[in-house]
Amino acid sequence: MLELGGTNKQAAQGDVIRDVTEADFMAEVIEASQQVPVIVDFWSPRFEACKQLSPALEKAVQAAGGKVRLARLNVDQSPQLAAQLRLQSLPTVYAFWQGQPADGFQGVMAPGELKQFVDRVAALGGEGGDGGLAEALEAAEQMLAEGAVADAAQTFAAILGEDANNAAAFGGMVRAHIKMGELDKAEALLNNAHAEIASSPEIDAARAQLDLARQAAEAGPVEELRARVDADPDDHQARFDLAQALYANGEVQGAVDELLELFRRDRDWNDGAAKTQLFKIFDALKPTDPIAQQGRRRLSSMIFA
Repeated sequence: MLELGGTNKQAAQGDVIRDVTEADFMAEVIEASQQVPVIVDFWSPRFEACKQLSPALEKAVQAAGGKVRLARLNVDQSPQLAAQLRLQSLPTVYAFWQGQPADGFQGVMAPGELKQFVDRVAALGGEGGDGGLAEALEAAEQMLAEGAVADAAQTFAAILGEDANNAAAFGGMVRAHIKMGELDKAEALLNNAHAEIASSPEIDAARAQLDLARQAAEAGPVEELRARVDADPDDHQARFDLAQALYANGEVQGAVDELLELFRRDRDWNDGAAKTQLFKIFDALKPTDPIAQQGRRRLSSMIFA
């Protein structure tokens, strides 16, 4: 671990921590995140909370040993970009991986929570691991994909017996209950997730799937909603409802397409409901899913255009 002070710190900080502006945001964040995850600290010297968060975040990034980078952006000096991103409060922190927003939070975090956040982001670059349970997890996921839900649930339970805070197994157990239609049990599991894993990507994905499953139960007929949208393309509620119905029918790509079109037409409609729903779908999918990857790319091109 690096010591504070001296030229070694300055050199290391230059490698992993940089100040960015609107002019080099694409190069230092979007393009750089193709190689290594990049965390962006949107801050302002006008806010005391920013002064509290930034040093702690820098320390956590330095401790990650180059597995993640930090870009600091003073919003007072980059007002146009801040306006495009519609930042609602400061400090705001976004993590980017392969050109797409992947994680984030607002406000101040305790050092332990910051470490978990940075570790989670660093794992996007392939540095994570789960010891000798990898094969069991892979087998359980395969069972779940093939419809052997009960067997998958038993395997996830066995893994949790060895490691009660295994986020991947915990999320898998929740998803198994969702597939069995046991939404209340899935919700109860999520509500009892240990604080150590409660905000992990695996738990976030399971939570997104549960929200979407509950929406699907109330989705309207696709044909009727499609007719309403065709009759009035600016009927945003009908288009949003159509996206929900398509997702409920397993037409994930169609749902994403409709939400992207809604975002293109009016990104602020219903407090940014299209963007929120898109991220919920992306979170519910695997990071390597082509629908999620392409959808994030298309959304990012609209946001940063």
